[in-house]
Amino acid sequence: MMDLETLLIKVKTTIWNRVVDTPPKTKTIKRSSNVGVLAFEIAGLMSKLLHLWQSLSDKNIVRIHNESISLEGVQKIISNDEAFLLSLACAEMVESVRLVSKSVSRISKRCEDSNLRCFDRLLDEFADSCRDPNNWVLSCKETEAKNKKMDRLVAMTNTLYREMDELSTMEASLKRSLKSKEQEKIIEKQQKILYQRQEVKYLKERSIWCRSFDTVTSLLVRSIFTVLARIKHVFGIGHVHNYPPSLPRSLSASATVHPSDQNPNVCDFVSGAFIKGSQAQDHEKLASDDGFFELNSKVLKPPATTLGAAALALHYANLIIVMEKMIRLPHLVGADARDDLYSMLPRSIRWSLRERLRGVGFSASDPGLAGEWREALVRILGWLSPLAHNMIKWQSERSFEQQNLVPKTNVLLLQTLFFANKEKTEAAITELLVGLNYIWRFEREMNAKALFECTNFNEFLDLQNSSN
Repeated sequence: MMDLETLLIKVKTTIWNRVVDTPPKTKTIKRSSNVGVLAFEIAGLMSKLLHLWQSLSDKNIVRIHNESISLEGVQKIISNDEAFLLSLACAEMVESVRLVSKSVSRISKRCEDSNLRCFDRLLDEFADSCRDPNNWVLSCKETEAKNKKMDRLVAMTNTLYREMDELSTMEASLKRSLKSKEQEKIIEKQQKILYQRQEVKYLKERSIWCRSFDTVTSLLVRSIFTVLARIKHVFGIGHVHNYPPSLPRSLSASATVHPSDQNPNVCDFVSGAFIKGSQAQDHEKLASDDGFFELNSKVLKPPATTLGAAALALHYANLIIVMEKMIRLPHLVGADARDDLYSMLPRSIRWSLRERLRGVGFSASDPGLAGEWREALVRILGWLSPLAHNMIKWQSERSFEQQNLVPKTNVLLLQTLFFANKEKTEAAITELLVGLNYIWRFEREMNAKALFECTNFNEFLDLQNSSN
């Protein structure tokens, strides 16, 4: 018996020593490379790039050239220099690319591919020199296929967001039912939640959620390079190797700003800045001091004489829209509305308005003059109002609440009041106020006259009836 016990002790000791002597296996935790919850931010970036690509279509580029820069309001209070206006359009699109690329650069740091991790540096090189060592610029056919893939992924990811939100609502509802102990409702809701979870799981697998950082970043990077190449092509900036032309030169924006051999004096658009004649020799120095993105950012800086520089563009847009409503229905404008409008006026316009109204009589009973003022106001609003409405649209689409959503319009900054000349805009607003003042007084006098005549007529009838 003792020998058996001794043997068992020896066996246990041997097993224990082996366990202790054996080095523990290091458990390698594989880090998931799927984007997960970042899918929703990435879907927003893809949507913005898709929208930007669409805004660079042949049709939209021709529209910018033939319509946007030809708006009467743009020509009157911003500029009639076609080359300058096209530079603003180009610079704004380049700025959109820069902002998207900032977010993509942050995501790219989590990639395994070293080229993708260096995306921001490679993009700057491409922007400055058109150098594309990784061939990230896609052909038209490749771009079409890539855009369709991104569109499907965005649609699936948006659906996933809605279904996950619905799942959260259902789970919250189940918790409330558990507290109330309603057994039938609990079972029914549990079954629905089970089905909803399966739906969410399916959508995660089909959407951006389960894609790797390398996969989605590669899509975004190629899209950014291709969009920037398209911008350079349509605005005649530099030369992108092997980039296929799709827009006839006679119709492209570049045809209006890029000099031909026959006319070398036409403005040349280079790296976001228009240069002319003797200024051309300074371009190489400018390019060495600033990169492509920096130069375009400078183009978007409003001159000191503009509403943008004075931070009044949005305020004046709201002021113009308020006046537009009053001019349409002057008979509904009360004293309180007039006071509110006056309180919106900056000091410079108040001073100008006082000067214009000085010496004007209190009577406004001339129907011919009232008609002329109405025509004048309609004419001014015809070119000023679109810029004000565009300013509101442009600003609302770039507000903090809307910054993750895709712009619903193709409104450019040059079509707003941002670059409008402050003095000219204030002169137009003052003219509207003077005209509105006359029409308001005319309506009030006509109403008072009609009321007076009506009262006299009623008194006359009363006298007649009493005499009979």
